[in-house]
Amino acid sequence: MDQSNRYADLSLDEDTLLAEGGHILVAYTMNIMPNFGGYLETAAHFAAESSTGTNVEVSTTDDFTKDLDAMVYEIDEVKGIMKIAYPCGLFDRNLIDGRAMVVSFLTLAIGNNQGMGDVKCAQMIDFHVPKQMLDIFDGPSVDITDLWNLLGRDRKNGGYIAGTIIKPKLGLRPQPFAEAAYQFWLGGDFIKNDEPQGNQVYARMKDVMPLVSDAMKRAQDETGEAKIFSANITADDYHEMIARGEYILEAFGENAHHVAFLVDGYVGGCGMVTTARRNFPGQYLHYHRAGHGAITSPSSVRGYTALVLAKLSRLMGASGIHVGTMGYGKMEGGADDRNIAYMIERDSADGPVYHQEWFGMKPTTPIISGGMNALRLPGFFENLGHGNVINTSGGGSYGHIDSPSAGAKSLRQAYDCWMAKADPIEFARDNNEFARAFESFPGDADSLYPGWRDKLGVHK
Repeated sequence: MDQSNRYADLSLDEDTLLAEGGHILVAYTMNIMPNFGGYLETAAHFAAESSTGTNVEVSTTDDFTKDLDAMVYEIDEVKGIMKIAYPCGLFDRNLIDGRAMVVSFLTLAIGNNQGMGDVKCAQMIDFHVPKQMLDIFDGPSVDITDLWNLLGRDRKNGGYIAGTIIKPKLGLRPQPFAEAAYQFWLGGDFIKNDEPQGNQVYARMKDVMPLVSDAMKRAQDETGEAKIFSANITADDYHEMIARGEYILEAFGENAHHVAFLVDGYVGGCGMVTTARRNFPGQYLHYHRAGHGAITSPSSVRGYTALVLAKLSRLMGASGIHVGTMGYGKMEGGADDRNIAYMIERDSADGPVYHQEWFGMKPTTPIISGGMNALRLPGFFENLGHGNVINTSGGGSYGHIDSPSAGAKSLRQAYDCWMAKADPIEFARDNNEFARAFESFPGDADSLYPGWRDKLGVHK
């Protein structure tokens, strides 16, 4: 059934829609199946399935219902692009407080339409949220400025937070786990659980957390610096998440405000992030996106992109989200991924399709992880244009030739090198931990800094 007369209006003007602010606008790439109809017809079917429509005429439709129709307002069949305007009234609101839900947005905009027979593939590449909807999403309650304050830094431009991931990701028993944390904290700032670490039988949370709390206290006493631990509270069950969070805060006692909570937000879903955001509003909420590559990989043609995922995380209230390494680490991605970071950290940013004003919603910190070490960081900072990020370097810390604390110091020195606009090899002459990173990661050193052995006098 051709529904383009009802669910498409190509005379609608995007600038007018943006100015009126009554719709969430969504841009997709879409390819259609052959022998099912034309591009506009398929796009209209997609919009119908995303809002008020079905595949037959029904007797219960009235004029008010039609005011809630999602409307295709632009198509480019050659490029395979369509844009749909979703009336704000379509979206579900909380019973208890009237606020908006990301799950409702995704249910409509990326729901059943992904499985329709006339759609070969479709992927959301950008969306625009008007102020009336932004005002009722939670957004973050804690941001990087709170971490900078805890670390004794300036709240406006506190700089790089040197972090790590406890390695190996699984297999450490409680005492070795806590010792690994202590050794890194002697030189660094921030430790996160790797995402599978939780309450395994060989490392029960109630055995591990008191030891990590003690390690934090000892490291803080020895260095005179605050330390931060991001604890994984991911669980299928709401009550289990709350129980984990409350236990961890109790275990850390007077250092409870030094604890962030990590949730696996992609596999766990919007409800997991909101559970943490609303029940622990005083903690930094660390969104780990394990599994996202199933739909956000550059090779994917369905679902949504990494930029969309990051933008959604800010609406949900994530304080920070992993954004990859922009081609400087082991993960997929390229230098142009910096737009993902800009979208979540700035109050005004350009996406691939839409400009987004955030109207003062707190920012979400880019968290950089995946194969990074001190040698790769100066180029990363230069590409991004700043160093106000959290970087969790697992191998880059525990793989340092001297110690995890030396690895942590090498990360900090890499930031100092970039800030000074210094030549990394020249900088290494006076910064031992950074210099030893060349010997720790010789493959990267050979690739990034040819001739480093002769210049630094390393001949082995």
